[in-house]
Amino acid sequence: MTAPVYENTDVFAYGLDAKDPLRPLRDEFLFPPAASGAPAIYLAGNSLGLQPRKARKYVQMEMEDWERLGVEGHLHGRHPWLPYHELLTEQVARVVGAQPLEVVVMNTLSVNLHLMMVSFYRPTRERFKILIEGGAFPSDQYAVASQARFHGYDPKEAIVRLTPREGEDTLRSEDILEAIERHGKELALVMLGSVNYLTGQAFDLREITRVAHAQGCKVGFDLAHGAGNLKLSLHDDGPDFAVWCSYKYLNGGPGSLGGVFVHERHAHSPQLPRFEGWWGHNKATRFEMGPTFDPLPGAEGWQLSNPPIFQLAALRSSLELFDKATMAALRAKSDQLTGYMEFLLDRLPAGYVTITTPRDLKQRGAQLSLRFKGEPKRLLQRLAAAGIICDFREPDIIRAAPAPLYNTYLDVFRFVKALEAHALE
Repeated sequence: MTAPVYENTDVFAYGLDAKDPLRPLRDEFLFPPAASGAPAIYLAGNSLGLQPRKARKYVQMEMEDWERLGVEGHLHGRHPWLPYHELLTEQVARVVGAQPLEVVVMNTLSVNLHLMMVSFYRPTRERFKILIEGGAFPSDQYAVASQARFHGYDPKEAIVRLTPREGEDTLRSEDILEAIERHGKELALVMLGSVNYLTGQAFDLREITRVAHAQGCKVGFDLAHGAGNLKLSLHDDGPDFAVWCSYKYLNGGPGSLGGVFVHERHAHSPQLPRFEGWWGHNKATRFEMGPTFDPLPGAEGWQLSNPPIFQLAALRSSLELFDKATMAALRAKSDQLTGYMEFLLDRLPAGYVTITTPRDLKQRGAQLSLRFKGEPKRLLQRLAAAGIICDFREPDIIRAAPAPLYNTYLDVFRFVKALEAHALE
């Protein structure tokens, strides 16, 4: 594939936006205002996505049905609450490349991770270790350590941490696979992120799954930075499970519901150990209130409680836009947006900024992690004062993520021009 040819001018950025078939979707989102009153340049969708315009309407609709119907809203609302979560099932399945049977929107990410490890981390004397990234998001590290302790193992012995080679910021794919093969007979679970929150590095989920399964390991992925960002194919890739949040690229709102994927091969395995709850019970007999749990087939069988309708309503407003755009088109634009940002950053004064995210498109999504000369927190404050919103992660990284649903090439151009002005002072 021929590399795109970019230009370092606002006219070029305007031209790319004019030809962008996804450009109208930007108008479906609400932007925080800059000090000037103009919409901010928002590059923090990897931390909290923007509010879809229809979110308020969809939540208000359920508020009105609650007011009008009370408990009858469960069956007689405009979108009855009892099966409301099913409105999102096919939508979210398309986002993560799964069969509808394999996914459910429920709980939050770390809760779902624990629920999945109850079923898929089943340590034995010979096979009790968990492979994770050494730089995984803290919640993932806490979760696997607490699961190891819960089963009576010392996390120092039970957890295998992948770390980059000396002097490098990211993991090499061959080192991940080699570690799985080297520790394979001791590994009960390989549990990695799809995209590392700090470096922005994306991993080859299919190859990791293939190698881990060949060693007899179970495989799970944290898609917090992958869902709505990468073009995923969970069903075909074949991991045993995956979990994600929906408040980043999926724009579900702060603290929004997460999701779960359980591969189809486990769909009809009621014998799998799990924590049981009423909402995961067979729908045909749920209201008979029987004493014995009869799990629903597929991912729904891991549900515990009836879900919060207002959060589902807000998320539905965003998933409709993903359906309109398609993940294939979003990913194609994302590669162009991030590639344009990379091109412009490379033209800043030498030594001013280092991109720590891999330059290989197959190893990244929308996020570029940037290390600046000087004090990054002060730079972040300066950008915010100019109406440009990114975020900072310790020890010294500013993350910028042009989200293809609502960011433009002109956003990227103006962001880098603000950096250029700072660099030249």
